[in-house]
Amino acid sequence: MSDAFVHDPLDVAFENEEGNVSVTRKMSEIPVPGIGVTSSTSRRSTRGNWHDRPRIGIMGGTFDPIHNGHLVAASEVAWVYDLDEVIFVPTGRPVFKLDKKVTNAEDRYLMTVIATASNPKFTVSRVDIDRPGVTYTIDTLRDIHEQYPQAELFFITGADAVAEIMEWKDAASMWELAHFVAVTRPGYSSPEGAHIPDGKVDTLEIPALAISSTDVRRRASSHEPVWYLVPDGVVQYIGKHGLYLQ
Repeated sequence: MSDAFVHDPLDVAFENEEGNVSVTRKMSEIPVPGIGVTSSTSRRSTRGNWHDRPRIGIMGGTFDPIHNGHLVAASEVAWVYDLDEVIFVPTGRPVFKLDKKVTNAEDRYLMTVIATASNPKFTVSRVDIDRPGVTYTIDTLRDIHEQYPQAELFFITGADAVAEIMEWKDAASMWELAHFVAVTRPGYSSPEGAHIPDGKVDTLEIPALAISSTDVRRRASSHEPVWYLVPDGVVQYIGKHGLYLQ
């Protein structure tokens, strides 16, 4: 099974294939069997310290559409890891959804730009949607590394994806390019990761909202309100362009 940058962090970890999740205010790093984990206490103690390299998070997903849960996850990872920037990367051609209808890449990109515009730490990259063919995580990491050769990269993924991470394309090369942060909902029992190098993957329990892209699409197709599930500008974009209507 290839990864193809497939796992929208929230759609996998929080929503279990875009199902609902719980609401919480707790935030702490939790252990994953077989995976190296940095304690939240020691990690948070680095906040405000001088770093000799810029710290950049990479958050990829289909973002069909992007919703407030994605933004909460990115914000929490940025806070815990003292990131200078989080780059949202809408997937170009998601191989895990080749048999499903996916909104065109330009609409998903523009919704992501709208959703992230108010946070000065958030930016959006076109590296995946502009690259021909299927999107793979290793290609995304290489492209971002080429753009930011001096930066320390933190790849944000879903906890469920960690169990399959060694099956991803060129998995062994990924550890040289980025540290992995597996985001998970409170109380989630993380799967065991196989043969993952020590200290290369952390799990981070974050405050999650009961939101899923699947539910947003369903509600929009039924003309039900999606206010406060997605950012206001995304609500307006969906309505203006008639997205998700059957």
